[in-house]
Amino acid sequence: MTFKRRNVIWLGGGIVAALGSPGLLLAKQVVTVEMRGTARGEKIWFDPIGLSVSPGTTVRFINKDPGNSHTATAYHPDLFGRERRIPALAQPWDSDFLLPGDSFDVTLDVPGVYDYYCIPHEMAAMVGRIVVGSPNDAKWSGVADEASDISAEVLAAFPKVETILNLGNVRVEGTQ
Repeated sequence: MTFKRRNVIWLGGGIVAALGSPGLLLAKQVVTVEMRGTARGEKIWFDPIGLSVSPGTTVRFINKDPGNSHTATAYHPDLFGRERRIPALAQPWDSDFLLPGDSFDVTLDVPGVYDYYCIPHEMAAMVGRIVVGSPNDAKWSGVADEASDISAEVLAAFPKVETILNLGNVRVEGTQ
């Protein structure tokens, strides 16, 4: 195969254009988790409740519940003294209260399992789980062993890691 001068110039120009627009090469992945609720407020949830993403993904929490404010808060001792349920090397987050239509972004870089909750609605099992990467990743951190500050009913609401990895995302039954 011989390259003609115009092919080399075209190829070189394409490389220069790509390098001049790093966003084209390094586009950040953003996925959305919605905060939802029924019209009368008798049921609230994160949609999806379970999510699988690659390290470096930004998760955007959006409050789509017209009748409630919600939070997306990582289980971590630095946040309200909760037991840690995110990887040890990960930074905890708290969105603070999001009014309907508000959003909050967090970028998850450390492979492992991240459990989070809505502060005012945790006891109604408004919790979620994000799996970043896979158990094959070198710095993987699995599900937290401790659960003494979470009720059995709330703990049962978290989807299994294997289910999240198999499906990519898990929705609350009856909310599709």
